[in-house]
Amino acid sequence: MAVARLVAAAPIPVAASRLRGPRPAASVPRAAPRLLVLAPLPVRPRARAAADDEAVVAGEAADGDGEAARRAVSERAARKQSERRTYLVAAVMSSLGITSMAAAAVYYRFAWQMEGGEIPVTEMVGTFALSVGAAVGMEFWARWAHRALWHASLWHMHESHHRPRDGPFELNDVFAIVNAVPAMSLLAYGFFNRGLVPGLCFGAIKEKSEETSKT
Repeated sequence: MAVARLVAAAPIPVAASRLRGPRPAASVPRAAPRLLVLAPLPVRPRARAAADDEAVVAGEAADGDGEAARRAVSERAARKQSERRTYLVAAVMSSLGITSMAAAAVYYRFAWQMEGGEIPVTEMVGTFALSVGAAVGMEFWARWAHRALWHASLWHMHESHHRPRDGPFELNDVFAIVNAVPAMSLLAYGFFNRGLVPGLCFGAIKEKSEETSKT
């Protein structure tokens, strides 16, 4: 009976051992964890060629933009230099023209008045004195007007004189026109009339016309 009981009870632990599986031996050492190193994927030849092409195109575009910028700067500098040269020539020609006409007007006025008569000494002295006085007076007037008028209430008109020229004329030229109208009127009065007062007007307005051309 005891043997039969042992045989009958034997399958149960065997089945349990099959379910649990074999246990590892205590003497077997546990292996250390391994590090997995991933190598970079190789770049396909087409992708690499496309990247190189994009880099070349970007470099050419940058070179093109730089060349266009340098060309624009050089053209702007050449245009500014040409405008300065044109303005200088125009200013010199204007000054020479106004001075020549003033000298010719003085010569012909006195030649016309001295023909067949006495030399008008008083008119000559008055004309030359007014020329010197007008030169000094116009210089002080220009300084005062430049500070008190042109850079104050009339700045919106005089501002164009401090900007780069875009053409042969500017808004500041209105001052020259405004001064030229009464100057030409008094100049004509002094040229076509004899006497001390016309001589004084002629001398003063002659110098005023020269100063106006320099403004």
